[in-house]
Amino acid sequence: MIAILGGLGAAAAWAITTLTASRASRLIGSPATLAWVMLTGLAVVGPVALSEGKPEALDGGALTWLAIAGAGNVAGLLLVYTGLRIGKVGVVAPISSSEGAVAAVIAVVAGERLGAWTGAALGLVVVGVVLAARTPSEVPEDEHDDPRAALFGAGAALAFGASLYATGRASADLPIAWAVLPPRLLGVVLVTIPLVLLGRLRLTRAAAPLVVGSGLAEVVGFVSYAVGARHGIAVSAVLASQFAAIAAIAARILFGERLGRAGTAGVIVIAVGVAAVSALRA
Repeated sequence: MIAILGGLGAAAAWAITTLTASRASRLIGSPATLAWVMLTGLAVVGPVALSEGKPEALDGGALTWLAIAGAGNVAGLLLVYTGLRIGKVGVVAPISSSEGAVAAVIAVVAGERLGAWTGAALGLVVVGVVLAARTPSEVPEDEHDDPRAALFGAGAALAFGASLYATGRASADLPIAWAVLPPRLLGVVLVTIPLVLLGRLRLTRAAAPLVVGSGLAEVVGFVSYAVGARHGIAVSAVLASQFAAIAAIAARILFGERLGRAGTAGVIVIAVGVAAVSALRA
C-alpha cells in the first residue's frame, strides 16, 4: 500500500508543478522557469543532505544510480522542451508521460516481481495516462508539425523512466534527501548557472510565487515517489505518471481548458486502474 500512496502523492505534487510551471513559463519563459525550479529544489534538499553527512552506503554503485537519476531528469526536460518547440503538445505530451511505464518495464526486467493481474491493472493506468494527456491543442495545423517531435517525446520518456528507476534504486540504500538531490544539483549546474552567466535568468513579481511553488512541489513529489519506490518501483512509477491526468482536470477547473473526449475517457480508465491496483496490492 505504501507503493500506491507514494505514487499517488507524487502524481498530485507533480500535477501542481505542471500547473504552476506552465503559468510561470508564459511570464518568464521555459528556461528561466526550469532554472528557478531547480534552484528552489536545491535550496530545500541541499541543506538537508549536507546535515545528514555522507551516507555509509554512498559507494560506487550508489553514485552510479545517482548520476543516472540526475542526468535522466535533466536530459528528459531538454528533450521535452525541444519536442514542444518543433511539434504539437498533443504528440509530445502523451508519449513523454509514459515515463512510468518505462520505469516499470525496467524494474520488471531487473527482477522485480509483479502478479499478472497487477501488471494488467498497471497497463490500464498507462493507457489512461496516454488518453488523458491528449488534450486538444490550440496550435494551428500548419505550425509546429515536425514529425521528429514524436522521437523527442519517446526519448524523454526513456530518459525520465531511467531517472525514476534510478531514483527508486538509490532511495533503497540512501537517505531520501540524497536520492532526490542529483536532478536539482545537475539542473542548477547545467541550467541555472549558464543563464546567470549569460544574463538571461529572469524573474518577475508575478512569476516568483509560481516558480517557488513549483520547485517545492517537485521536491515533495520526488520524496513521495522515493518512499513509495522502496516498496515497489513499478507500481509507484506508473501511478506517479498520472500527474498528466490530474493536471488536465485541474486545468479544466482553474483555467477553463477543455479536456476532450480522449481526456475524459483517460480519467475514467485511470480511476478504474488505480482502484484495481489498490485492491490487488492491499
